[in-house]
Amino acid sequence: MKLDNRVALVTGSSRGIGQATALAFAREGADLIVNYRSRSERAEETVSQIRQMGRKAIAIKADMADGDAIDKMVETAISEFGKIDILMNNAGAIRRAEFLDISQEDWNIQMRTNLDGTFRCTQAVARHMADRKYGKIINIASMMGLGVNIPRIAGYSVSKGAIITLTKAAALELGKYGINVNCIAPGVILTEFTHEGRTEKEVQELVEKQEQTSLMGVIGKPEDIANTAVFLASDESAFITGQVIVVDGGYTSFLSHSV
Repeated sequence: MKLDNRVALVTGSSRGIGQATALAFAREGADLIVNYRSRSERAEETVSQIRQMGRKAIAIKADMADGDAIDKMVETAISEFGKIDILMNNAGAIRRAEFLDISQEDWNIQMRTNLDGTFRCTQAVARHMADRKYGKIINIASMMGLGVNIPRIAGYSVSKGAIITLTKAAALELGKYGINVNCIAPGVILTEFTHEGRTEKEVQELVEKQEQTSLMGVIGKPEDIANTAVFLASDESAFITGQVIVVDGGYTSFLSHSV
């Protein structure tokens, strides 16, 4: 298996992309730290599924907007497993509003969770990885961070663009420690997160639009991101760092081609 004897921390892994990735890592032989903010039952369900595969797993509560909680989570994980080989910064926040109506509070929570949380967790884990001269860090950005913008998510798009830059900056400085840092920029992936702040009608319209504009004619699944993450977490990607892997069914290519 690709991840035998590896230990992985996946933030926001009680549902959606994070959960799918945690399970995919476990299927490839990794032990898991399942992070969650509020869904303890869902996190424990994920832990249970991982243990049924014969892998070790624990759930740790930590809000990615809280730097002290992040530090404590990493310390607990190291104490429990002795190391972290793989970090996937997946947890995120989104607040939908017209640009003129964005509150400072909503702006701040997106920056603290998406950008600051990714930085703080990356730094805390990378310090341990540097000592061992090995590590795989995978950040989850978005095609919105590449300039493919839709209305009412300015804060989210800005934070994801910053994560892409953070990925490159971290890769530049961490390579000498044997740490690969890469980024996945998903297109529209149908998860519970997709429904947040949208009516069912709006979600259906989004799905239909994605099916029409994706070159593959379908909307993405969490497993599409998880499979990419497995590759980036494995030694098969040893010579890849500082890169943004766009997983969007060709959506961004469609826009470029149609302009």
